[in-house]
Amino acid sequence: MRLGITEILLILVLALVVFGGSKLSGVGKALGKSIREFKQEVAPEKKEETAEDGKDA
Repeated sequence: MRLGITEILLILVLALVVFGGSKLSGVGKALGKSIREFKQEVAPEKKEETAEDGKDA
């Protein structure tokens, strides 16, 4: 099941009506912060894995 442009716009408009502009921007800000923190937590693990692989060889 794919979402088209009209369905996405309808969802965004409904979210704006339900939550309001100020709360919706706060939710977006919190979501962005969470994604950034998640990426920062995952990235060091990848670097450690590659460093460990180099030591074993």
